[in-house]
Amino acid sequence: MSPSRRLQWLALNRDRLITATFRSWRLRQCGGDTIVQTPLFWTPEFIELGARVLIWRGSRIEAVDEYAGTRYQPTIRLGDGVSLQQSCHITAADTLTIGDDTTILYGAMITDIDHRYETLGINVQHQAITVRKTSIGRNCFIGAGARILAGTILGDHCIVGANAVVRGSFPDACVVAGMPARIIKRFDVRCGQWLKTNAEGEFL
Repeated sequence: MSPSRRLQWLALNRDRLITATFRSWRLRQCGGDTIVQTPLFWTPEFIELGARVLIWRGSRIEAVDEYAGTRYQPTIRLGDGVSLQQSCHITAADTLTIGDDTTILYGAMITDIDHRYETLGINVQHQAITVRKTSIGRNCFIGAGARILAGTILGDHCIVGANAVVRGSFPDACVVAGMPARIIKRFDVRCGQWLKTNAEGEFL
């Protein structure tokens, strides 16, 4: 093991101990062998973490329980083995679920909230919000800088390209990319390969 990797290993084990000793009691749920490095901001009382979760430094994980005079009942749930790299941003006012063994690269954003902009002369952040069911399946891979917008349902084994802007429902085992994102590949179980598709997800 190189000196740099050894230092990283030591730091992660220190943060595993800090999580188990000091951070876990603030969380709604915290599985074993989970590591939470120092977040930019979080609301742990609304967060449920499975086992072996790794949250790198500088992420914002924020549940919204009240906004513009309306009360909400949020839960942010990360399944077993989820990895959330640095500077990710997750906000939710309902139950937002990220499935087991999903990897989210740095700078990604996931939300179930849309800000309304119906009244001129009032800053958007002071107007009401719309909450849309949002979830990410198991074994997904979310590229750096991707934006998962409110109302997105990703199936299992999905891959989201870097900087993609995603909204809508996507089936299991597909690759989505672009702004706005669309399906560009799907896994064909008949031949065991990823094949290109048209915008509707039909094999070419």
